[in-house]
Amino acid sequence: MKEEKFASLEELYKRLKPALSTKMREMHREKMISVTERDIWQYLCSHLWRGKHTLTLGEMVNDILNTDSFTIYRGIRED
Repeated sequence: MKEEKFASLEELYKRLKPALSTKMREMHREKMISVTERDIWQYLCSHLWRGKHTLTLGEMVNDILNTDSFTIYRGIRED
């Protein structure tokens, strides 16, 4: 499988936006309505993906969709 390269973090963010949007809607249904896609992105970048350099796009989507919403919410509130 071909490894995907991204010119910038913003390009990667745009590519992951559908998964981030899905997670945000899930969190809104769970009454965490102040959470944005950018909040989720920043939390994952600074907590879950920090120091990792070999993540695939699929692994990142999996992390977005499967990281516990309350863990993300607590992490955002603490930052």
